[in-house]
Amino acid sequence: MFGSWFSFKKNGLLIMALLFTTCIVAQGQKRIRLVQADELSYDKMLGDEVRRVKGNVQFEHEGAYLYCDSALLDEKTNNVTCFSRIHIKSSDTLNLYGDMLTYNGDTRIADITGKVKLIDNQTVLTTTHLIFDRNTQIAKYEVGGVIINKENKLISRIGHYYTQQKEFFFKERVVLTNPDYVVNSDTLKYNTLSRTAFFCGPSTIKGKKNFIYCENGWYDTRNDVSRFSKKAYFINGDQLLKGDSLYYDRTNGIGKGFNNVSITDTVQNIIIRGNLGNYYEKSGFATMTDSAYAILIDKNDSLFLHSDTLKATFDSLRTTKALYSFHSAKFFRNDLQGMCDSLVYTISDSLLTLYHKPVLWSQANQLTADTICILIKNRQISELLMYNAAFIISKDTLKGYNQIKGRNMHGYFRNNDLVKVTVEGNAETIYWIREDDGALIGINKAVSGNMDIRIKENKVKKITYIGQPKETLFPEKDLLEPDLYLRDFKWLEKSRPLKKEDIFGKEIGVGN
Repeated sequence: MFGSWFSFKKNGLLIMALLFTTCIVAQGQKRIRLVQADELSYDKMLGDEVRRVKGNVQFEHEGAYLYCDSALLDEKTNNVTCFSRIHIKSSDTLNLYGDMLTYNGDTRIADITGKVKLIDNQTVLTTTHLIFDRNTQIAKYEVGGVIINKENKLISRIGHYYTQQKEFFFKERVVLTNPDYVVNSDTLKYNTLSRTAFFCGPSTIKGKKNFIYCENGWYDTRNDVSRFSKKAYFINGDQLLKGDSLYYDRTNGIGKGFNNVSITDTVQNIIIRGNLGNYYEKSGFATMTDSAYAILIDKNDSLFLHSDTLKATFDSLRTTKALYSFHSAKFFRNDLQGMCDSLVYTISDSLLTLYHKPVLWSQANQLTADTICILIKNRQISELLMYNAAFIISKDTLKGYNQIKGRNMHGYFRNNDLVKVTVEGNAETIYWIREDDGALIGINKAVSGNMDIRIKENKVKKITYIGQPKETLFPEKDLLEPDLYLRDFKWLEKSRPLKKEDIFGKEIGVGN
């Protein structure tokens, strides 16, 4: 009825806009409403229901406002196509920008291309193609996007933004960059309010001094605390922390591990394992409880140690300095076994010290004292120091026990075999003397101030008594059962760990 084309400008546009508005509203509340434009025209070639608008264009649809330089409005399909300087104001905080837009009033879906930008409070998303569904309030891209949220920058190929929850969901080549670390992930969720990242696939966090891997977990970037699970591990210098579940407070340098936890020092070759681990980076120590045990790795013969609590201290380079074992300590190595209440292994001087009722087994010898110190050189036992109530017992070839007792003892080893013992103060011995064929000659009992004992192949070859010695060789028949044992004799062979699994066994001993 209007001919092939018509247009109104300036004041004339107002009349047309009012006419347009009346027609559109009459057709239903979901119709796109033209609020403002500098120029409106009709071209029959575009369709009977298509209107062209230009200059300071503004539309409204169910509470959302759309601004652009020009647009084509199709009344029949309730669809608008906008060009240049696109701006959609969807709420008080959510704004969308782009170069070209297609929006359908029935589906309420906006398709934006060009230099696309979404701004929601302090979050800015940029991409080249974005689809925004006003029904679900979800914006998504599949061509790559960049999100800036305060100090955090996130990049991914695919992304969904849940505007009501203020949460992003990312997939494929996800990178989160922070001034202190970089996160790479396969799948990641990020909440812009809490600034927390949730990992839903293989992910790494690389900081200036540490590295974290997991396949599930979360990281609160605002408070710098995190929790990781599923193949999770944490590398800090030369230390490796693993566990079914790991917690890390980056600000305070505190880490915690739960279930199947291990702390490994790759320089000192020490592994500490258990079900509850605590790591204090700034204080320089870590603890392990709940089935805790340590492995002092040696390619030839590793030492396995168990106790109620294990504690490792380390220096500023994260290198282990000492290992402490508290309460019911028990250890196994093929050539050396022992147990005590507490134990300290000082790595710098390779010194192993056993406190409170220590027992040490070396080949056929059982050694006890108030305190025992073991010096290790080149991964082998070098020397042994026994302080107060020192006692060495070995079983005779057929029956009875050979015994050495004194105030203090100093033992020397060669190829992990005890070859010499010096006894200082109140020295006593009981030895079963036999012929080469095993026939018993007699039982030798001796006392002196000090002693020097030479041993070969676990047999005493020579005893030198120093300081008023008294020695008597008795026939077996002349000694009663109590006379065959020195005072405080106790044979603890039943408590001896015979394999590494035995370090978790109970301590039981028998004595006379």
